[in-house]
Amino acid sequence: MLKITFSARPNARGPRSLAIALIAGIALSFAALAPAADAAAPEDTIGISAKPQAAGDDSVGRTRFSYQMSPGQTLDDVYVVTNSGTTAQTFTVFATDAFNTAEGGYGLLDTGVQPADAGAWVRFGGETSVTAALQPGESREVPFSLVVPADASPGDHAAGMVVSALADDGQVLVDRRVGTRLYVRVPGDLQPNLTVDGVSASYTPSINPLAGEATVTFTVRNAGNVALSGGLKTEIKGLFGIGLTSALETEVDEMLPGSTRTVTTTVSGVGQWVFLNPVVTLYPSVDAEALNPGPLTSVTRDTILFAVPWVLLGLIVLGLGIWGWVVFSRRRDARRAQAWIEYTEAEARRKAESEREPAVVAAAGPTRSESP
Repeated sequence: MLKITFSARPNARGPRSLAIALIAGIALSFAALAPAADAAAPEDTIGISAKPQAAGDDSVGRTRFSYQMSPGQTLDDVYVVTNSGTTAQTFTVFATDAFNTAEGGYGLLDTGVQPADAGAWVRFGGETSVTAALQPGESREVPFSLVVPADASPGDHAAGMVVSALADDGQVLVDRRVGTRLYVRVPGDLQPNLTVDGVSASYTPSINPLAGEATVTFTVRNAGNVALSGGLKTEIKGLFGIGLTSALETEVDEMLPGSTRTVTTTVSGVGQWVFLNPVVTLYPSVDAEALNPGPLTSVTRDTILFAVPWVLLGLIVLGLGIWGWVVFSRRRDARRAQAWIEYTEAEARRKAESEREPAVVAAAGPTRSESP
C-alpha cells in the first residue's frame, strides 16, 4: 500500500489538492486497465490454408492442380492442409465441380451437392472425402487419386479441392471453406473458341461536343472446350475507319467451357461526329500454369452508333437565324433609308417648284385688255 504524507502548511492547500487529484486519477487508470486487458484478450479463431504439395524441384510451389490425362488413366497426388487457427479443429477434405459465377469468378458447388464432372473423379483411399483433426499450426498431407472415366470428353474439365471446417457460432452452423483449382485436360479434338456476340452501344452527350461517352455492351462466350481468358480492346472509329479515340484495354477473367459473360465498357472523350463505329477485339489467352491448347485466334465485332451534335446544330441554327435577321434588318433599313431619301428629294423638288411659280408670275406683271 502506497502512503503519501503532506506537510500541514496553511498556504499549501492548492498544490496539495492538485496532487491528490492527480494520484487518484492514476489509481483509477490502473484499476480500469486490468479489466480492459482481460476484455482485449484474443479469442480462439478458426483458420485454414491448403496447397498442392511441391513436386520435384519446384521451389515456388504450385498454386493449382493441372493435369493432362487420357480416358481411363489414374494419377496420384498430395494435398497439404494446415490449421492456421488458434484452436484444434477437424477438417473435411473433398473435391467438387467448378463453374463461373455471375461476376466472372471461379466458383465451387456448395458442400453436400454431388459433383458430376471432374469433382467426381477424385478419391481419397476409395472414398469421396476424408477428415483430418489438426492442432493449431499443424499440417497434414492428404493423398488422393484422380481417375478419368473411359468416356470422358476431350477438353478441359474444371473442379476444385475443398477444405471445410464447420463451426457453431451459437446461432447457426458456419461452413468455412478454402479451395484450390483443379483442371484435367483430356486430349482429343481441342476447340479453343472464345467469341463475342450481341454488340450494342449507346452514347451519353456532354456540354462539350467532343467529350461524350460511348458505352459498349456485348456477350463473351466460351463456345469451345478449353478454359480461356483474354484481353479486350474497345475503340471508337468514324467514317473510313478513322480512329476517334484511344483504345480502352480491359481483361476478361478465365471462362470455363460453355460459360457466358456480359461485359460493359465505357469509352470517354468521344466526339459527336454523327457516325460512330464501336469496335471490340478479343485476344484469347491461357493461364500461365495452364496447358497450351495450341494456336489462339482473336475475334473482332463492331456496331454502328449515331451521335448527332444537337446542341452544336442548335447553336448553328440560332447563329444562322441571328445572321439572317441582321441581314434582313440591314436590307429593310436600307430600303427605308432609300425611300426616305427619295421622299425628301421629291418633297424638296415639289417645294422648289411651288416657290418658283409665284416668282414667275410676279415678274410678268399685270396685263391690260384694249377696247376696239
